[in-house]
Amino acid sequence: MIQSASGQDEVFGKRGVTQPQEHAVGHRSADRYMSKRREVALLIETSNAYARGILQGVVRYIRENSRWSFYIPEQGRGDIPPGWLANWQGDGIIARIENQEIARSVAASGLPAVDVSAARLLPSLPWVETDDQAIAQLAAEHLLDRGFKHFGFCGDSRFNWSNWRSDHFEQAVQKAGRGCHLYRSSISPTAPLENQVAEIAQWLINLPKPVAIMACYDIRGQQVLDACRNAGLAVPDEVAVIGVDNDALLCDLSSPPLSSVVPNAQRTGYEAAALLDQMMSGVKVPSEAHLITPLGVATRQSTDVLAIDDRHIARATRFIREHAHEQINIEDVLKVVPLSRRIFESRFKKILGHTPHEEIIRVRMNRVKELLTETELNLAVIAERTGFEHVEYLSTAFKKKVGLSPNQYRAQNRKLLHH
Repeated sequence: MIQSASGQDEVFGKRGVTQPQEHAVGHRSADRYMSKRREVALLIETSNAYARGILQGVVRYIRENSRWSFYIPEQGRGDIPPGWLANWQGDGIIARIENQEIARSVAASGLPAVDVSAARLLPSLPWVETDDQAIAQLAAEHLLDRGFKHFGFCGDSRFNWSNWRSDHFEQAVQKAGRGCHLYRSSISPTAPLENQVAEIAQWLINLPKPVAIMACYDIRGQQVLDACRNAGLAVPDEVAVIGVDNDALLCDLSSPPLSSVVPNAQRTGYEAAALLDQMMSGVKVPSEAHLITPLGVATRQSTDVLAIDDRHIARATRFIREHAHEQINIEDVLKVVPLSRRIFESRFKKILGHTPHEEIIRVRMNRVKELLTETELNLAVIAERTGFEHVEYLSTAFKKKVGLSPNQYRAQNRKLLHH
C-alpha cells in the first residue's frame, strides 16, 4: 500500500498501477478530490537499495510540496515497459531509462519526463544521476588513506556509470602517483556466475599485493570477495575491496562485510521530482545533467586495514584516526612510537605523502563533514566533538580546506532524513 502526500491510502490495481481506495465519502466528492492530483508514473525498480532510495526521495518531495497519485509497475531493472503505459493518460514520468524499449515508450507518451539512469538513451530529457567522479574520488581517497601502493578497478563494461567510475578512479590514483590495474572480462556478462568469479579470481592472483580494489557497485564487490575466498586471498590484508551503493543488506551478507561508497539516492529522487513538478507546470527545463554528490564511505571489514609496512607509522596513523577528536598534537602521537620527531615526521610523510599534523586535520575535517551532513548539531558542539578548541578556527580551517563555510556545506550536502 502506498500513501499519498495528502494522507489518502492507495492500493495497487490489477496492472500494477495505483487506484484510490474507497473511503466513506460520495463518489462525486472523491472524483473531484482526485482530479486535483497529478498522476505520475514511476518506472523505477524496487529490487536494489539505490533505486529504493530514489523512490524514497520522490515520496519526500511530494510530502513536502505536491499531491500526486503514483503509478508504479512491478518490474526489475532493465525490464520492458508495462503494457498499460502505451494508453496511459497521466501527467508525467520519472524513469530509469535502461533500454531502448523504455526509451521509445517514454518518448511516445509525449509527457513531461525525467531520466534517472546513466544510460542516457533520451538526451532530450533532464537527467538526474550520481556524480561518478565524486564517487570514484571518495573510493580512491579511502583506499589511499590506508597506505596502499597498488590499485585495481573491477567493473562491468556494459554500463556507462561503471566505465565513468573506472576512468575517474584510475585518474585519482594516478594523480597520487600510483598505477591502476583494470579488470577486462573476456567472457560474456551472461555467463554463469561461477565463471565470472573464476575469471576475477585469476585477475586478482596476478596483481601485486597488497592491492586495493574498487568495484563498480556492491554486487560486483561481493563477487570480488567471493573470488578472493576461492583464490585463498586474505581480505583485507592482501586484497582490500570497496563497492558503491551501500546496500546494507548485501554489504553485511558479504564475507567479510563490504565497505561501500554511499550515494545520496534520496536526493536524486527528490531533485528528479522537483524537476518533473516544474515541467508539469509548464516550465521549460533544460536537458542537462544534474549530478548528485555522494554522502561518504561506510567502512566495513573489507577495507579495515592499514597497508603500511612500517609498524611504527602504522601504529601512529591508527592512533591519530582513533584520537584526532581529542585535541591531540604531534607530542601525543610521539608517545606511542619510539622515534624522534624528525625521523617520525620524515618517515610519515614519505609513506603517506603528507605530515602527521595534516593527517590530524584531515581526520578531524572528515568527521566535521559527517556531523554537518548527518546531524543538526550546531558548530560549537561540532567543534568540541572534533577536537577544535574554537568555533572560529574550525570555520576558517574548514573554508580553507573545502572552499565552503560549514553552513554552506551543510546546506548543499545535508543527508535527506526519513520521515
